[in-house]
Amino acid sequence: METSIDDVTEDTGAPAGPTVTAADHADAVTDTAVPAAAPAPVATAPASLSPSRAGDFMQCPLLYRFRVIDRLPEKPSEAATRGTLVHAVLERLFDAPAAERTAPRAKSLVPGQWDRLRESRPELGELFTDDPEGERLAQWLSEAERLVERWFTLEDPSRLEPAERELFVEAELDSGLRLRGIIDRVDVAPTGEVRIVDYKTGKAPRPQYAEGALFQMKFYALVVWRLKKVVPRRLQLVYLGSGDVLTYDPVLADLERVERKLLALWEAIRLATETGDWRPRPTKLCGWCDHQAHCPEFGGTPPPYPLPVRAAESGGTEQGRMGPD
Repeated sequence: METSIDDVTEDTGAPAGPTVTAADHADAVTDTAVPAAAPAPVATAPASLSPSRAGDFMQCPLLYRFRVIDRLPEKPSEAATRGTLVHAVLERLFDAPAAERTAPRAKSLVPGQWDRLRESRPELGELFTDDPEGERLAQWLSEAERLVERWFTLEDPSRLEPAERELFVEAELDSGLRLRGIIDRVDVAPTGEVRIVDYKTGKAPRPQYAEGALFQMKFYALVVWRLKKVVPRRLQLVYLGSGDVLTYDPVLADLERVERKLLALWEAIRLATETGDWRPRPTKLCGWCDHQAHCPEFGGTPPPYPLPVRAAESGGTEQGRMGPD
């Protein structure tokens, strides 16, 4: 039986609210929207799929279009930026010898990593322009420190020696679909078993949304399996916002099922790219969307579609093929 796009949406579940994930901060490197201060690039057809962009399409096809094709600017948010900062601190901590990976040392890294982040992304200076006394910034940095400190109640970094940190992975499926993303941490046991770990700065989802949270991890597991022919022994989500750890031990059938769903999703993206038919899907998440001014659901008008439009049954060359972003 063929997998439909509705199957994909139902399997991942709807999030309870906006969350900051590793995939979000990874897409700042791979395929996220262009910062407000950057010039708009030339529009190109989608060429690959990451967990965040897959989630965008399942949440709202029009949001996917705005981010991937139109590349409309989005204002930096405090929550997403704090997530990026915390990820940077946890990655950097493993540069120290095991005995020195302490909570005080990790917290001491926060100011320096914030400075580095601002240097690499000048648009983040917009976050606290209305905070001349620095009070809100100090509170924001303190919250980042608390998230970092909570990590030590969930894992002991002195007992960990990650095989990889912030690992960029990319694999091409037999269909030609290219999957890509950045994995926070890969642990490899002496016996060769692989654990994929992802840090979340939000709270753990409610049980009915657990499958949606694991979709990203199964995505990464599929890529690792395609690259190394090894099914990861464990997928682990570390929720720093609530102090929870969610684990899942995948089997090959899980990864094959995710691959079928991604192929159905990519076919839907390909058809939308060809026809220019990107429909909004209103949800309670619309309240956090930066693109209401361009959304018909809020009385807005999308910008002119920047790609050629063809009928879906056209025999021409397909859009959305593999290639550089």
